[in-house]
Amino acid sequence: MKILYAFQGTGNGHVARAQEIVPILKKHAQVDTLISGHQSQLKADFNINFQHKGISLLYNKTGGLSYRKTFFDNDFFTAIKTIREIELSQYNLIINDYEPLTGWACKLKKLPMIELSHQASMLFKETPKPEKKDFFGELILKYYVPSDRKIGFHFENYHPQIKKPVIRKKIRNLTPDKKGFYLVYLPSFSDENIIKVLKQIPVEWKVFSKYTQLHFRESNVEVFPIDEIQYLKAFENCDGILCNAGFESPAEALFMDKKLFVIPIHNQYEQECNACALDKMGIPNSKVLKLEEIKNWVASDQHLKVNYPDDIEEILVNEVLTL
Repeated sequence: MKILYAFQGTGNGHVARAQEIVPILKKHAQVDTLISGHQSQLKADFNINFQHKGISLLYNKTGGLSYRKTFFDNDFFTAIKTIREIELSQYNLIINDYEPLTGWACKLKKLPMIELSHQASMLFKETPKPEKKDFFGELILKYYVPSDRKIGFHFENYHPQIKKPVIRKKIRNLTPDKKGFYLVYLPSFSDENIIKVLKQIPVEWKVFSKYTQLHFRESNVEVFPIDEIQYLKAFENCDGILCNAGFESPAEALFMDKKLFVIPIHNQYEQECNACALDKMGIPNSKVLKLEEIKNWVASDQHLKVNYPDDIEEILVNEVLTL
């Protein structure tokens, strides 16, 4: 059996999930990998056979999705050309983690594909969403990667085809501790905006930033360039995590029993849906980097026990490879 595993490079979650899934698939089949997108700070720890710039959602430095940058900084002509020309007929199965080029190529050429992603969970009516729906956001979730067969991942099993998060072994192997500081990963905000707010809250903050190449400190806020080893060490020992309302980072924080506060990226509907789901679980959120709300969170005694089993191989063998 020959499989293509295609995944999105925008954001770290898709890469983190691929790090767990690809080695398992290689135990059962011949596997090629394809990535498109260009916003991830995580590097794949396996060989990538095909790489395309693809189409990425791009952000400004104040926490919002930038429609202007998304429209002007993506090469849609090349993306359409790739969709038309990409050769996929040699594969028995294409597994797609929110990767649009192969998604649309499979749709147009009627090739066998299953979507295996967090975004797939958004298309089940049981998944929590804000009362006010975002029409454009719903269109993106439905048509960015067209697929008829879906298995989604989410914080809870809202539907039989929605599974618990895939927690990477690099997280499962940590020994959680609490050493009195808070970790911050808010790549949609500038360092200046983050420091301005957090230095007013008298605890230690460790901020991981994609905007700096240097390690520096301003008052009680320590800023690090992106480094996975340093990040995992801080993740292991922090009291809590302040991050955007993506999927993998909040899921990993819940798994590690860390206090969690999320800020959905402005105009990013998927993150608004995640924040809604977390809110129903008792996890605080805010639409902006708001001083008083974060100060209250730091002072709180938040605790939420979750059960995220290490069952991704069972899911792949029983529900994906048998298709």
